[in-house]
Amino acid sequence: MLTAHVLVTSTTILLNAGIAVADLAKAKFVLANSAAVQVPESWLPVLGSLKAAGALGLLLGLLGVPLIGVAAAVGLVLFFIGAVIAHVRVGEYLTIVGPGLFLAFAVATLVLAL
Repeated sequence: MLTAHVLVTSTTILLNAGIAVADLAKAKFVLANSAAVQVPESWLPVLGSLKAAGALGLLLGLLGVPLIGVAAAVGLVLFFIGAVIAHVRVGEYLTIVGPGLFLAFAVATLVLAL
């Protein structure tokens, strides 16, 4: 179980750190996706910072502060539930796979952390 926890959490950290950088850099695909789900461009720095904070919290959890890791996993689960809802709300089903994948990894990380 420990190996699975480390692998899944590490993957979740990398995914969230990567998309946080893309959000903060306002990558073209991020701008297109956020416009499709009616998220204002001005929100991207906050959303990217939340994802980065989640990744950092998961890293701290792996490095010996498990309560921070669990809190970060809970935060990411809630964040990506919101992202999935945003896609469903506007009927944007073609790009729902991304937030769905991030949600699945966040849930798996949370389950393994508990």
